[in-house]
Formats: sequence, C-alpha cells, structure tokens
Amino acid sequence: METREHKIKRLTMRSMRRGIKEMDLILMHYAQDKLSGMSDDALDHYDALLNENDQDLYQWCSGQLPPASEFTDLIADIKVHIAERF
Repeated sequence: METREHKIKRLTMRSMRRGIKEMDLILMHYAQDKLSGMSDDALDHYDALLNENDQDLYQWCSGQLPPASEFTDLIADIKVHIAERF
C-alpha cells in the first residue's frame, strides 16, 4: 500500500516530468502548492488527470478546449492557480 507521503511525492514528480514544457511548469507549481492539502480522493482524481494526454491537458488548461467532464472542477482549480501564480 502506498503511503500518502509517497503518493504526493510520486504525483509531484509526475507533474514535473510531462512532455510539454508548459505543462511541466503549470502542473509542477500546482502540485507543489496544492497536493499536500488535498484529500485522498482528490489525490486519486489528480492521479487520473495525469494519465491524460499532455496535448489535451494543455488545451484544457489554456481554455482552447473544454475539459473532459470528469475533470471540469479540477481543471478550473488549475486555471485559477495559473492566474494567481503567473
């Protein structure tokens, strides 16, 4: 069983090592600022988001395309974080 601490570290690393530099930056900062405060269910949901294609993630985060319905709230939170941070 993965400990919460290990899961947060793993998700943070996965957030930093995407395929698109823009997503590296967006998700790295989001992970560093938000993951430790998330519930276990929210961490699982974020983990599922990281399985999505980087091109799709970038288009969702940049507003070019609407996100998949299961990620609408999470992408909205990421977009708010982007606006506050950058």
